[in-house]
Amino acid sequence: MELRLGEFELAVQLGHIRTVPDPGGGHRRVTAREVARLRAAADFPEALRERVRTVGTSDGAELLGVAPGRFTKLARTGRLAPVRCYLNRYRAVVWLYLADDVVELALREPELLSGRHPEPDGGQDRRARNWRGRRLAMLARQTDDPWQQAAEVACALDSAHLAEIVPDPYERACLRRLRPEPFRVHPESVIAQGIVDRLLLADEPDEIEWFRLRLVEALADARDHCPAPRPVAGPARKQGLCATTEPSEPRSSGQARPRAPRPAVRARAPQSPPARQAGAPIQGSLLGRLRRPRRPDRGGRRPAPGS
Repeated sequence: MELRLGEFELAVQLGHIRTVPDPGGGHRRVTAREVARLRAAADFPEALRERVRTVGTSDGAELLGVAPGRFTKLARTGRLAPVRCYLNRYRAVVWLYLADDVVELALREPELLSGRHPEPDGGQDRRARNWRGRRLAMLARQTDDPWQQAAEVACALDSAHLAEIVPDPYERACLRRLRPEPFRVHPESVIAQGIVDRLLLADEPDEIEWFRLRLVEALADARDHCPAPRPVAGPARKQGLCATTEPSEPRSSGQARPRAPRPAVRARAPQSPPARQAGAPIQGSLLGRLRRPRRPDRGGRRPAPGS
């Protein structure tokens, strides 16, 4: 489709490219009809590539014709919602915005581009909060399964809130199994991944309450669809989302996988050598070799002494 991988993924997440579920249960797929529809559009792929173009602080400020400091304050006040983020080599969060959103802001509120700098309410930075809300909306477009959608909401709440809202351990195990994978940082490190994990969690009281209410609604829809997997008696188990499985608690990073116990091995008692009969020659001794009878020659006669 003449798109880079990042452009294609963002176009799918934003709904510009329609996908359908895989019959085999894998990743969602793009049909041939959808590819034909995209190719028939005018200015393909330049028009689609422009719709998913992202800019940072410097490029966004240049696009608005303002200083980078003003652009940062506009983003901190919530006028712009980041669509992506990553960590630089100093482990600082770098936010990316859609170029279309930046242009739309200039057309919608041109008074923000000059005059006094806008100040955030109470000095709060709303970039991470807006990114979490936008990320949830993009994830919701990728699935029609109610339990999957509930897991996407649950990933914004910590374990304490999750245990309070979802007291059933089997439902919590299902949500953990279906939660979306967090984006990875390069190079990977424990400190950098910890920063990313904190970005995924809601931190303001009103935002936490909003995600709690959304999770309650999503769980109600999921329970109406099918119950969470639970254990069954017998060796045979069903497979699938609503199958019956055991809940699994997540292991902390660095914790070794438990090993199955080894079968006990009985120690053998030391065996004593067999007793020698009286008069039997001792193996390997000089007396035993002298007592050993001589073998006759082929003629059946013993050689004469001195012959």
